[in-house]
Amino acid sequence: MLPLQTMNEKNLQKNNRQVAIWLLIGVGMIVIQVVLGGITRLTESGLSITEWKPITGALPPLSEAAWQQEFEKYKNIDQFKYFHQHYTLSDFKFIFFWEWAHRFWARLIGLVFAAGFIYFIIKKKMNASMIKPMIILFLLGGIQGAIGWIMVKSGLVPEKYFVGHVELTTHFIAALILLFYTLWFALRLLPSFKEKIKDKAISTILNLLLVLVFFQLVFGGFMAGLKAAPIGSSWPLINLPANFDDIIYCTHFFHRGIAYVLFFAGILFFVKGKKFAHASLFNRLRWGFFLFLLIQVLLGISTLMSASSINTETGKNTLFVILGVTHQFIAMVLVMYLCALRFLVRSSSRT
Repeated sequence: MLPLQTMNEKNLQKNNRQVAIWLLIGVGMIVIQVVLGGITRLTESGLSITEWKPITGALPPLSEAAWQQEFEKYKNIDQFKYFHQHYTLSDFKFIFFWEWAHRFWARLIGLVFAAGFIYFIIKKKMNASMIKPMIILFLLGGIQGAIGWIMVKSGLVPEKYFVGHVELTTHFIAALILLFYTLWFALRLLPSFKEKIKDKAISTILNLLLVLVFFQLVFGGFMAGLKAAPIGSSWPLINLPANFDDIIYCTHFFHRGIAYVLFFAGILFFVKGKKFAHASLFNRLRWGFFLFLLIQVLLGISTLMSASSINTETGKNTLFVILGVTHQFIAMVLVMYLCALRFLVRSSSRT
């Protein structure tokens, strides 16, 4: 018969693993949510639902009369009047679907987290050290929902045709903070991440990469909100801003500039990290991060160049939407790799 202490340790590990799996399911759902948000943005669907109904809004219109009623509400906003006045009810149903799916999935994420939390509390699988992080996680989720509605409202006012770029970027960054925090929480509970790499130089480079990625994502959000891609849909050449008061051009310029710095910082990390190639988990993460960074660079260039081929009749560009959403998805993958690497690596002065 196993000693009581050994049994308790095994039970603790089992409980931690179950909670970690639940959190990782949440991470996957957040990734899907951000992808849905990207599709919603690129298809200009975000203002199709003009009201926030937390309960009754969970269902889409269920009759033609209900669809027509929602369409009439959309016709009252300036986006329809000045950009989408040619939309038929069928066109409206298409954009409504993406915004509804984005909101529905957000509700589902909330239910999965709430149900899991209640289950693990009842089954006493959560220890006291998990309660505070869980409260923070729920607060971050609630804040994200509030920011989402503030973002939508920013585009429903007169003389506004799309959501504000600041509100859009805040919504995007808040989602990635929630993603980062949830993944970090899960990694704390996984045995494979208990052993740390101790190296001050690599830890410093990872901190630099995190800062660069943060600002790159901020400017990426501004690029999306300001629709800045078509202004310089060529590569590698781009002219310097003739006027630094031109926010659209400057956003484009700095997004490209940070990308170059980030790429070379990624190469530096990859080379410096070679000395820990014997640490299998670190080495897999190191290679994964670098390969996805290469993919992201190619996607960024491809997305940029595809922005020049918008259909002049419909104003749509399917290739640009696909590349843009993929570009956003790979950005999240890089954030998750950095989260795992930063969790694994400590400076030599830390335990």
